[in-house]
Amino acid sequence: MAFKDAGEVRKYIGGIFEQAFADPEIGPKLAATGVVLGFEFSEPQAFLVVDAPAGVVELGEEHFGRSTATMRMTADTGNAYWQGKVNLALAMARGKIKIGGDLASMLRLAPLGSKLYPTYVDHLKQDGREDLLV
Repeated sequence: MAFKDAGEVRKYIGGIFEQAFADPEIGPKLAATGVVLGFEFSEPQAFLVVDAPAGVVELGEEHFGRSTATMRMTADTGNAYWQGKVNLALAMARGKIKIGGDLASMLRLAPLGSKLYPTYVDHLKQDGREDLLV
């Protein structure tokens, strides 16, 4: 099964960042990266912008242009990534994830990712979306 629409991509993948911003340990570290990360997902098409300094997540292509770094992938790959099931370097080498912009600022996010995986999986389970678990 896959995400039904852009709204679900926003709810689950965007939601992980909203929870991170609210976390007293992770939130300040996320903001300190200074990155405005744009995600372009396909299948379904969705554009998410995570503005770490401002602590906001926005849905819509109109926000994508202000991204300082970008990641492009299918929504299924994004879903698997946030479950900790995708090796970023390998996915980039195979062309499953395409990176653009300020790579250095994006790499500052990497250590925070592993702390967010359990939160993402828990959110899927709480909503009865076991069909999205890989």
